[in-house]
Amino acid sequence: MPKLIRLYVTHVLIGFALSALFTGLLLWLNVANLWSLVSRSDMGLVAVGMLWFTNGIVFAGVQFGWAVMNMAETPKGPRRGTPITPTLQAVPAVASKSKTKR
Repeated sequence: MPKLIRLYVTHVLIGFALSALFTGLLLWLNVANLWSLVSRSDMGLVAVGMLWFTNGIVFAGVQFGWAVMNMAETPKGPRRGTPITPTLQAVPAVASKSKTKR
């Protein structure tokens, strides 16, 4: 299996596992009375499955994005060239009379 495909599958599985943990915590902590709604409904299992799956898509995308961005090599030496140190100079302000008629 190519390395990129293995990386993708691994991190998607991690994302869906995190989604299962998140959904379990939502039910266990009874956030927004969710456990009561799910346990008393005949479609509660479908609702939990949809919640897990949709959160799994989001978590898997974030997990894979984090993994790809984490693969970047750290540059050696100064970044983007040598930094320029700003020097402050006093600029004289000259006041002049306005030539408007009143």
